[in-house]
Amino acid sequence: MAVTYEQLREWVLALPGTREVFVEGWGHPTLRYGDKMFASGSPESSHASVKASLDEQAELIAGAPDVYEVAAYTGRYGWVRVDLTKADARELRQVVTEAWRRTAPKKVVKAYDSAQG
Repeated sequence: MAVTYEQLREWVLALPGTREVFVEGWGHPTLRYGDKMFASGSPESSHASVKASLDEQAELIAGAPDVYEVAAYTGRYGWVRVDLTKADARELRQVVTEAWRRTAPKKVVKAYDSAQG
């Protein structure tokens, strides 16, 4: 079963403190914690980009090169471009949650983890 961008968006917006921002220059929605972007995509696309550590980026691409590829973002973190039509929903949800964990303040992540039990 294919994952949709709307599923991705709902997972992200369920995380505390996140909000969706439309950035005209990029032409697609970005999912952020405060001013820090950690995922982007659009309902019309079958792909999304998610922030990843460089190690995670390499591991995801090596494990499923038909699903993940290097995204065109640069900086201190790696980014993966995900083919939503081929992605495993459980794995992608974990990738998105880890991207949020790297972006959100530690106290917010700790409170979220405590609330999850």
